[in-house]
Amino acid sequence: MEKIMIKKAIKGDRDAFEKLIIKYEKRVYNIAYQMFGNEHDAMDVAQEVFIKVYQSLHKFNNNSAFSTWLHRITVNTCIDAHRKRKKDQQVESMDETKENDNGVLTKQYVDKGLTPEEAVIKKENITLVREAIDALKEDHKVIIILRDIKGYAYDEIADILDVSIGTVKSRIARARSQLKNTILQKREQNSGDYV
Repeated sequence: MEKIMIKKAIKGDRDAFEKLIIKYEKRVYNIAYQMFGNEHDAMDVAQEVFIKVYQSLHKFNNNSAFSTWLHRITVNTCIDAHRKRKKDQQVESMDETKENDNGVLTKQYVDKGLTPEEAVIKKENITLVREAIDALKEDHKVIIILRDIKGYAYDEIADILDVSIGTVKSRIARARSQLKNTILQKREQNSGDYV
């Protein structure tokens, strides 16, 4: 069914292409959201991804799954967009009022089952990890998001990034080591702030 939609979309059938968008828009958005941490940038990148897919769909050759090809485009677009927007990027709080795309103010809450002290600690830990991930080099950030946040298998990551499984494993090891060191440094800095 998907192969038929792809063939129709390549021939210019907009309905078929729209069906592909509907099928994959959440996946693309989620990857972009993990990379940027905010709705606005994630929506912009998702839109850019589908424009690129539409423009290069004729290059898709069925050597890999369409989803793998799409994810590769998504990751590459995220990396490009992140480089362009790096100066403007800010970490969002997990418990703050913010405006969604419809102009409505929304509030994200920390788990209600926690004590106030636990909620503060959880919020600080989430912020700490998010800041540490943002501080990683691009290739390390992508690999952490794909493996540890999105849960992709090594072979899927290898296909998405167009590298060997060995390269994926070594990048994951280096990225996790860098992430751990960054978190430990930030914790030391934070604990020094209270002395």
